[in-house]
Amino acid sequence: MAFALSDEQNELAATVRHLLARRSDSGAVRRAVAQAPGYDEGLWKTLCEQVGAAGLAIPERYGGAGFTLVETHVVLEQMGAALTPSPLLGSGVLAAQALLLSGHEEACTRLLPGIAEGTRVAAVCWAGEDGRWSTDRGDVRAAHQGEDSWSLSGTATLVLDGPAADTLLVVAMTGPRRVGLFEVDPAGERVRVTPTPAMDPTIGLAAVQFDGAPGVPLAVDAVGLLGTLHDIAAAAVTALQVGAAQRGLDMTVAYSKERVQFGRPIGSFQALKHRMADMLVEVETARSASWAAAWSAARLDSGLPERAALAKAWCSEALNKVASETVQMHGGIAITWEHDAQLVFKRAHATSQLFGQPHEHRRRLFRHVIGAAPR
Repeated sequence: MAFALSDEQNELAATVRHLLARRSDSGAVRRAVAQAPGYDEGLWKTLCEQVGAAGLAIPERYGGAGFTLVETHVVLEQMGAALTPSPLLGSGVLAAQALLLSGHEEACTRLLPGIAEGTRVAAVCWAGEDGRWSTDRGDVRAAHQGEDSWSLSGTATLVLDGPAADTLLVVAMTGPRRVGLFEVDPAGERVRVTPTPAMDPTIGLAAVQFDGAPGVPLAVDAVGLLGTLHDIAAAAVTALQVGAAQRGLDMTVAYSKERVQFGRPIGSFQALKHRMADMLVEVETARSASWAAAWSAARLDSGLPERAALAKAWCSEALNKVASETVQMHGGIAITWEHDAQLVFKRAHATSQLFGQPHEHRRRLFRHVIGAAPR
C-alpha cells in the first residue's frame, strides 16, 4: 500500500502554501503573535472562506466540506512549514472531532457550522495540573444537580486556543474512573480563563478555572471517546512537526549556499552535505509516519492507536534533531530573536510535549504490539 497524496490533495497543499507565502511570512507571524488573539484573524477568515480549512473534516450536514482528516492534515503541514499561528489544531481538529465523536446531534448541529466557518473558536479543556491529557481522569469534577443539570469545579491547563475560545468543551470526572464531556460558556461568571505563556509563541494556551460553572453534558461516559480523540490529536500534531522540519531543512540548505568560509560556500563541504542528507532522511521518514497516522485517523480504523503512537514519537524526535541541526549549521545568528531558526527550535520542543512525549508514545506502541502478538 502506498501512502501518497492525490492530485487534488497536492493542489490543496499548493494553494495553502502560496497563500501563506503571501500572507504569513516571518514578519506577519511575529506581528500576529504580538497581539490578541494571537493569530491573524484576516488570514484565518481567508483560510476558512476560500480554502475551507476548518471545515474539511466536518460533514456537510454540519456545514463542513465533507472531506476527511487527511485533507486537514495537508493544511496543517503547510501551516507548520510557515509556522502560522491559527485555531486549526485546537478548534478545527480537537474540538470539532470531540463533538463528532460525542454523537450529540443537537450540539453538533448548533456548534459545528460556526467552527467550520471559522466564526466560532472552540477549545477542549482536558489536561490536568500535571500537564497530561489522560483519558480516564482529570482535575475538573462534575457534580450532578438533577436531570441534565451539572456543575463543574476544578482547573484545566494547557488549553489549546483557550484565550480566544467562544465555546469550551470540558473533560470532567463524573464518577470513580469515569469522565464526561461538557459544554461550558467561557463568558460565565464562574469561569476564569488565564492565558499561559508558552515556549512556542505561535501556540495559544490557557489555564481555565471552574468554580461551580454550569455545564451541558455531551457525553457522560467518554473514556472511549477520549482515547480516540487523543490519537487523532497526536496524529494532527505530527503534521505541524513535519512542516516545521521541512522549514528547518529548507532554511539550512539555502543558508549553506549563501554562507562562505575559506572562499567556498559551506554547502560544498562534504561533512555538511552528510548532515543535511541526514536531515532529509529525518523529514521524509517523519512525513511517511505522519501520513500513515492521518490515513488511519480519517478512517478510525483499528491501526490508529499504533500508528498515532509511532508517528508522534518519531516525528517529535525527528523535528528535535532537525531543529538542533538548523541552529548549529546557522551558527550564532540562529539564536538571535531576529532569525527564524529559534522559532523552529521552539516549535520542536513545544510540540514534542503536546498530547504525550516521545517516550510515552513508545511505551504505548510497545503495549499495543505486545497485546497484538500471539502468545
